[in-house]
Amino acid sequence: MKKLDLCLLTALMALWGFNFSVIKLGVNNIDPLVLTAMRFTFAVFPLIFFIKKPDVKWRYLISYGLTFGIGVWGLTTLAIDAGTSSGMASLLLDMSVVSGLLIGYFFLNEKLTFNKLFGATLALIGLFIIMQEQGGSVTVKGLILVLAASLFWSINGLIVKRANTKSIFAFNIWAMLFAPLPLLLLAVVSHGHEVITNLHLDINSSAIFSALFQAYPTTLLGYWFWNKMIVKYELSSVAPMTLLVPVFAILGGYWFYQEAIVLSQILAAFFILIGLFISQLAVSLNPALFQKAAKKAALEKIGNK
Repeated sequence: MKKLDLCLLTALMALWGFNFSVIKLGVNNIDPLVLTAMRFTFAVFPLIFFIKKPDVKWRYLISYGLTFGIGVWGLTTLAIDAGTSSGMASLLLDMSVVSGLLIGYFFLNEKLTFNKLFGATLALIGLFIIMQEQGGSVTVKGLILVLAASLFWSINGLIVKRANTKSIFAFNIWAMLFAPLPLLLLAVVSHGHEVITNLHLDINSSAIFSALFQAYPTTLLGYWFWNKMIVKYELSSVAPMTLLVPVFAILGGYWFYQEAIVLSQILAAFFILIGLFISQLAVSLNPALFQKAAKKAALEKIGNK
């Protein structure tokens, strides 16, 4: 990978990581679901008028828009509003490695390799450590919400696979069209119509900045550059870069909100991130394969003699 692309990818991971702190800035001022609706409204309009609809069925666009808008980011924003620290929310979203394993196996006929199973086991150990955390960085409600969001993240991947489109940017824009209204409806059902009627009283520069930051650099610019790098390089070279997102998210929470970083969080992050890294390794770590290779090498050595 070129040094410039590596530096830009690292900057993108920092952007995505710090985005969790920006989400927290927004939910400290307005309803979290309204904030998420604003994010996708800004991301879609007016850009959608200049982007041709991708050649995919409407059901893929609608289902992706709902699962991405409400399932991933609506629930993640609610989790942060429920008391989960921005750093832990980012880290727990990476639990999609476990749900993605199951969805890939049952719906896409993907093989359960040793690396994937071992990596998922390590990630689950990290999750168990977080569940024992008593420091206030993760609430029960927030934990449930963000784990559900990680499941929807995996479902997003399934929808993209089924849609089988090469126009990823257009697909994202048109799919996000179906996120704002359901988010606003859910906000009204959950918190009453006041979240809409009183929006002009609650909204301020911090909320607007949060929504705009999430919409443009994080969503539009970020996903455009990410997809470009996936096309340019092998996925196995690009995908591990996402391991940096929780690192920057935890640092952002510490810098901007003085969120405590305790030993149990560091230990949990270690297990989850190492698990994610191992699950994406191209070289198998299966001990049986190592033994088989060693026996084969020994036999060849004896044969040469």
